Amino acid sequence: MQKRLLFQSITILALNAILICCFSNRKNDVFVVASQSENCDLVVDSLEDTLVHTAAQIFADDVFKISGYRPGIKTVSGSDYQIRIGTLGVNSDFDKECKIVGINIEELQLQWEGYVLKMVSNGPEKSTLWVVGSDARGTSYGLMELSKRIGVSPWYWWADVVPEKREEIVLPGDLYQKDAPKVKFRGIFLNDEDWGLQPWAAKTFEPETGDIGPKTYEKIFELLLRLKANAIWPAMHPCTRAFFTYPENIKMARKYGIWVGSSHCEPMLRNNVDEWHRWNPSAGDRGPWNFDENPEQITEYWKQRVETAAPYDAIYTVGMRGIHDGSMPGGRNIEEKVEILGRVMDTQRQLLSAITGREITTIPQIFCPYKEVLRLYKEGADIPEDVTIMWADDNHGYIRQLSNHEERMRPGGAGVYYHISYWGRPHDYLWLESIPVSLIWEEMNKAYQTNSKNVWIVNVGDIKPNEIGMSFFLEMAWDPDQFDPETLDCYYTRFAESQFGREYADEIGEVLRQYFRLGFSRKPEHMGWNGVYPNTPVQDPELSLFFNGDEVQQRIEAYDRLEQKVESLYAQMPERLKDAFYQLVGYKVIGASNMNKKHLYAFKSRIYAAQGRLSANEYAKRAKEAFEKIKKATIFYNDSISKGKWKYMMTFNPRKLPVFDMPATGSSAPVASMAGGIIPEGYLNPVDSSVNGVSLPVFNGYTNRRYFVDVFNAGVEPLTWSAETDQPWIQLSKKSGRTTTEERVWVSVNWNKVNAKNTLRATIKFKVNNNIYPVIVKAVKPDWLERDEHVFIEDNGIIAIEAEHFSDQVSSAKGEWKIIQGLGRSGDAMGTFPVTALPFNLGNLNEAASLAYDFYLSTEGEIALRFYCLPNQPINDDYQLRFAVSLDGGDPVVVNAALEKEMNEHNREWKNNVLRAVTIKESKLFIQEKGKHRLEIKMIDPGVVIDKIEIRTEKSFGESYMGAKETLAERYE
Repeated sequence: MQKRLLFQSITILALNAILICCFSNRKNDVFVVASQSENCDLVVDSLEDTLVHTAAQIFADDVFKISGYRPGIKTVSGSDYQIRIGTLGVNSDFDKECKIVGINIEELQLQWEGYVLKMVSNGPEKSTLWVVGSDARGTSYGLMELSKRIGVSPWYWWADVVPEKREEIVLPGDLYQKDAPKVKFRGIFLNDEDWGLQPWAAKTFEPETGDIGPKTYEKIFELLLRLKANAIWPAMHPCTRAFFTYPENIKMARKYGIWVGSSHCEPMLRNNVDEWHRWNPSAGDRGPWNFDENPEQITEYWKQRVETAAPYDAIYTVGMRGIHDGSMPGGRNIEEKVEILGRVMDTQRQLLSAITGREITTIPQIFCPYKEVLRLYKEGADIPEDVTIMWADDNHGYIRQLSNHEERMRPGGAGVYYHISYWGRPHDYLWLESIPVSLIWEEMNKAYQTNSKNVWIVNVGDIKPNEIGMSFFLEMAWDPDQFDPETLDCYYTRFAESQFGREYADEIGEVLRQYFRLGFSRKPEHMGWNGVYPNTPVQDPELSLFFNGDEVQQRIEAYDRLEQKVESLYAQMPERLKDAFYQLVGYKVIGASNMNKKHLYAFKSRIYAAQGRLSANEYAKRAKEAFEKIKKATIFYNDSISKGKWKYMMTFNPRKLPVFDMPATGSSAPVASMAGGIIPEGYLNPVDSSVNGVSLPVFNGYTNRRYFVDVFNAGVEPLTWSAETDQPWIQLSKKSGRTTTEERVWVSVNWNKVNAKNTLRATIKFKVNNNIYPVIVKAVKPDWLERDEHVFIEDNGIIAIEAEHFSDQVSSAKGEWKIIQGLGRSGDAMGTFPVTALPFNLGNLNEAASLAYDFYLSTEGEIALRFYCLPNQPINDDYQLRFAVSLDGGDPVVVNAALEKEMNEHNREWKNNVLRAVTIKESKLFIQEKGKHRLEIKMIDPGVVIDKIEIRTEKSFGESYMGAKETLAERYE
């Protein structure tokens, strides 16, 4: 990445450390795009493709947005500063000039959509900037790169990122860049548009059409052009008319250089949901959507569309499914369905070749083994070698299968259909953005490394609010090699800088990092712990109120900190960026935060009401306030930002699923004039003052934990309480109080006052309304830790390890473990690479990469090794998700993180895994003696990702959703 430069205090705004400098007296060092005294012209041959003229106009408009000056677009210019724009092969004289100025046109001609930017000095204060493309798209992408370099975000219109005004715009005098995409077709799928894009287009932006029509598609296509994308699967739900219904749609695609395709259930560019029931054949009845029974009419149906689309750039989906997202009708068994599918594709390919007059191998075609079609493919469906196999994820971001060695050799190659938005089992996520860039990278890197480089399409729902994931996906499609797994979180800062400037980039980047981390561990739409098809009632969350420091409250507080930070940043934003900030950051955080608060406060109110706590009423109130805040924020999004530009775009309750409703809350009435009690951490109900032996978890000096005791009121009168200890080393966050609801007292140990090496014992006496509640405190202060020793310890029966905090790591020539930043539910994760590595076996594990974790066990006997892994799927049928574990150099035990049964939408293990973003696998081992041990994990299969490890003894304390907090030993201060 190039170093960012600042000249004359002008902030640099651009992606990929783009160089922008301000106007200076040394004019020969810079290229003047616009200034008070000098302005450039854009020189474009009249024979250039419409796309190039479109891109030139966009760039000229961008210059005007910033400077108030619009460059002239000419075929000849005498200006001292010219941008010469051209495509190789359009004008032979231009090609010769390119060669004279040192552009390697032979190399460029071989590239798909490649471009070169080259500055050439023509003397003092005279320069020509050459923008040369291998084809029209390449030339246009070169211009869009210049737009980003001068400070115009691709999201200037779709997220109202208003560029900063400047009197001068200049570019470096030595500017040189050559670039080309690594993936051939790169685009988006507009889907599930019923609650955002379609009503917004129909009612706000394009009421004259009353639909997603050419005016809307023009804005979408411009965004794709700016993001250097070249393909689209148009919107296709029943609420939207088919793309080809409006003839201007396809013309608009041509204007912006967009290849038009169609989804996995829309063969031959036909939107069956909208078109099949409206279509009338030239003779006879329409008949059923069943190729086995009705081939003639269906063939005519496809033929008419190919005749319309033939003059345009199109990517044809071949094969067949149901009318919408269902299985292909016909055939009594798999064998018959495979045979029918073969006839379908033969017919489709004959149509394509005959109507277009082109060799069939030159026509872009995809076959998408999505859902049930994957089984047909595995059972022997014969896919022509020139057809691109479009692998699909499981709808939740985990690719089901990628090419094996033989499939990687196919001329048609492979691609990926990926989701960052979805409607369906086990539960939708259509409202807010939640797929982290780390997961997109992990999955799409596997795709790229296994030669899925022909077509990448991402389901973005309504586009908004999936701006960040969409940007990352398309940037990765352009150049996957630009990203490193150990620095993926930097993308959030980079994205923030390109929208909001250097001043706010770090703070916004950190907000986004935390936002996606929280959303990855549980999506906002999944906070109901329920499902769809059928819709099931909201359930209690699995987050613990009583173990692991109260996971519920920790999550509420984490979101609350983000929400407060967002409100602070919004207040600091310059007026021109407030609307953009609300769309790209603010609404997402406010929505996710209050969705969590709504459900978690409601949960607290129900549980606390059952315990007799009057605080249940307060939490019920907070839950309702959170619900109202979601609605208020959504109204503000639709009605206020950008002066109502986005009215009808945002809906907080897509499909009106139960999770979006106000959940049931609890209430509690006073049971007496004076009543109350305590509930220590680890207890599910109030403790009885007459019961001895009530205790907190054991305190360990090497982990330095704190634990809580809740003092709660259950009476009419305020509750008065106090606490006293019999040992000076016990610390209380508060020693007395008076409350109408509850107070949480945090108990910790001052280790400087603890000298003994053995377990110490003390008692805290809580006096609540004249009742005494003794709580036993045990503490141990070990002293065996050596200086700089990296070791995990047993704490209350559990050793907890974040996988990236290994004690030792060994790579080999055949494989390695790498940190994947941001892919853990609470931090990073460790993955096995390279993706193309052959599996190891127990016979050659000595050659395998390994991770080692040193730990200290204070008990002996049977232990459970629990591995928290990414719920991804094996790369293909040649692999599993195996790794080998051993203790102290003993015999290895193989652990397989793959699903026990083949994935389908009804697989309960898969459903649970994707909702909680983890698969948990456990192995039992036996420890012969106490003391220090080493856990070693060796690579077997590539594609394994380990997030967290727990070693649990029979004394392990409590279960929780996120797992135990890490028990890495820390030296005493």
